[in-house]
Amino acid sequence: MADANIRRRSGVRRVFPARPVTVWAVTRAVLLLWVFKVLLLPGPDVTGDISVIYQGWFEVLRTGSFPLDDVTWQYPPAAALAVLSPGLLPFLDYAPAFFVLAWLADAAVLVLLLRAGRSPGRQLTGAWVWVAGVPLLGPTAYARYDVMVTGVAVAALLVLRRHPRAAGALAAFGALLKVWPLLLLAATPRGRPTRACWTAAAVTTAVLALLFASAMPGAFAFLGFQRDRGTEVESLGSLVFHVARHFGWDGRVLLNYGSVEFLGPYVTEVSRGALGLTVLAFGWMLLWRLRAVEFTPNTACDGAFAAVLLFTTTSRVISPQYMIWLVGLAAVCLSLRGSRQGLPAVLVLAATTTTLLEFPIWFSHVVASDPLGIALLALRNGLLVAATVVCCRRLWRQTVTEPGLRSAAVGHSASGHVPGQASEPLPR
Repeated sequence: MADANIRRRSGVRRVFPARPVTVWAVTRAVLLLWVFKVLLLPGPDVTGDISVIYQGWFEVLRTGSFPLDDVTWQYPPAAALAVLSPGLLPFLDYAPAFFVLAWLADAAVLVLLLRAGRSPGRQLTGAWVWVAGVPLLGPTAYARYDVMVTGVAVAALLVLRRHPRAAGALAAFGALLKVWPLLLLAATPRGRPTRACWTAAAVTTAVLALLFASAMPGAFAFLGFQRDRGTEVESLGSLVFHVARHFGWDGRVLLNYGSVEFLGPYVTEVSRGALGLTVLAFGWMLLWRLRAVEFTPNTACDGAFAAVLLFTTTSRVISPQYMIWLVGLAAVCLSLRGSRQGLPAVLVLAATTTTLLEFPIWFSHVVASDPLGIALLALRNGLLVAATVVCCRRLWRQTVTEPGLRSAAVGHSASGHVPGQASEPLPR
C-alpha cells in the first residue's frame, strides 16, 4: 500500500520494459549465432581477429609484456584488460569467452539506458536506439572490443550530471582503452562540474598510465604504430583513390598495419589532409566551447556526440566497429527528453546498416573499387558527413545562436523597443 501511494505521488508508473528487452534478446541471439558460425554471412570471416590476432596478443600479455614487435597492436595500455578478459571464463576457449563477454557488455549498456530512460526528464527512446543499432552492424559488433569501450563511455555520460568526478574517471579509463572516450569531456558544463570532471580525468589518466608503464614494458609503443598508418580503404579520404584507380592511378591495396590500406602516390598527402581536417574539427569544437552561451541538460551529451562524429568522419581509418561508438552516444542523447539529435541518430543508424553491406557482405567490391563498392562507401561516408553537419549545426543553434537571440530580445524589451517595429521619434 505504501509503495502504491509513493507511485501515485510521484506520478511515475514502474512498468517492466518488456518490448525493448524482448527485441534485444531476439536480435542478440542472432548476433551470437553469427559469431559462433551457426549462421553465416557472405564475405570474410569477421571473427578471425578474435581467434587469431586477439588470442595471439592474449598469449603475449599474460607473460607481463605488451606486444612490442607487433605493429597491429595500436591500442592504449588499458586495452590489455579487454584482451585478457576472456581469461575470466577459463571453462571456455578464448573466442567463445570473448563473445560471451561482449554480449554481457551489450546487456550492461541496455540496463543503463533502460534505467536512465525511466528517470524524470528522460525517455526510453535511447534504449531503443541501442536495441536497434547494434545488430545493424552484424557480427562485427561482438567480434571487436569496442562494445566494451562504448559501455564505459555510456556510463560516463549518464552519471556526468550528478557525479562529475565519477564521469571524469570513467572517461579517462575509456580513453586508456581506446582514446576516443576522452572526447566526452568536450562539452561538460562550465564551472565546478568541468573542474571536477577534468581533474578526476587527469588524475585517473596519470595514475593508470604510471601503473601500466611500471608494470608492463611497452605500454605506449602503440603511439609509434598509430603514427605510421596510412589511408584505410573505408575512410572518407579513400574515395579519392577508389575513383583514381579507374583513371590509371598507380597504387595498390594491401594489408598494412592490421587494416586494408591504400599504398602508392599521394597517399601520404591524403593522410595528412585527413589529419588536417581532424585539427580543424577540433578547432571548431574549441570555438563552440568558447562561444556557447547556454548549457542545457542535453548539452554534454550532444557535444560529446558531435565531437566523436567529427573525430570519426575525419579519421584516416573508419573501421566498421567505430559505428558502435556512434550508436551508443546517439542512444544517450535520445534518452533525454527534448533532444534535437533525432535526425543525426537516424543518419547514424542508416550509416551502420550501410556499413554491414560494405563489410563484410560486399567487402570484395570495396577492395576492388568497383562501382558497387564505391557506391556503398560514398553512401556510408556521405551519411556520416550529413550526421556530423546536422549534429554540429543543431548544437551550435541550441547553445550559441538561440540564447543570443533571446538575450537580444530581452534587451530590446527592457529598453521599451519591440523587435521588428520601427522606433517612433520622441516629441520635442
